[in-house]
Amino acid sequence: MEFIDYYKILGVDKTASSKEIKKAYRKLARKYHPDVNPNDEVAKKKFQEINEAHEVLSNAENRKKYDKYGKDWKHAEHFEQARQQQGQQRSYGGEAGGFSEHDYSDFFESMFGGGMGGGGFRGGNIKFKGQDFNAELHLDLRDVYETHKRTLTVNGKNIRLTIPAGVKNGQVIKIKGHGGPGMNGGPKGDLHIKFVIANHTKFKRDKNNLYATIDLDLYKALLGGDIMVNTFSGKVKLKVKPETKNGTKVKLKGKGFPVYKKEGDFGDLYITYQITIPEKLTAKEKKLFEELAKLR
Repeated sequence: MEFIDYYKILGVDKTASSKEIKKAYRKLARKYHPDVNPNDEVAKKKFQEINEAHEVLSNAENRKKYDKYGKDWKHAEHFEQARQQQGQQRSYGGEAGGFSEHDYSDFFESMFGGGMGGGGFRGGNIKFKGQDFNAELHLDLRDVYETHKRTLTVNGKNIRLTIPAGVKNGQVIKIKGHGGPGMNGGPKGDLHIKFVIANHTKFKRDKNNLYATIDLDLYKALLGGDIMVNTFSGKVKLKVKPETKNGTKVKLKGKGFPVYKKEGDFGDLYITYQITIPEKLTAKEKKLFEELAKLR
């Protein structure tokens, strides 16, 4: 790969500030823009070089890599990884102490397809793990109440995934070996899946417990009795105690959310009573309430 001097292309010094680089780029971009130079292949190529130089030098991190590694700046992370693996014990070309500035290109040529003679260090012997992939899986809260299987498509490949009950919103799981290919015979990267779980139910989830508020009519609150309440797994009968106060909380043990990777283990459901006041009372009802008020 031929070295391209991005500073020379933009006509600035290596010490140029980001503002000077931006100013030089704008000036040259106007001069060589295809709209100004139609059907001019030389100007078109020059415009592409200007854009490439600006993309690298206008990014502080990329500029730092370019200044240090030259044409091999895109492989800076691989170089650092290789140097850490080699440590201070390995020598290059029979000389101790690691790599000099003029050795970078030979190093990357050997690592990415080229070769070296003379018994020197061969970058191809170092195995690199492939790139890890990251993906998001959007589900509804009801989807993760029971363990089920899903087929995901990642980079054109179908992956059959078992989703355990009780997965939490924001939780990340790793699927080993489903990332990018390794280099020089290295292992594949991993796939990291982040779960984004939306809740469209009337239940609030806090870890493994569920919370819900239900309306309780005034008569049932005063006299007590049985009511049917919704849980995540269906309706259950609940006994209301006489003279139940507004805001009273009751716990339904084991009626919460499944505990992640603990089959048969569930949190609890906490229900809060919200007493409703009857509206549009009839004349007879008002009279009865007045009589009750006198008794109190």
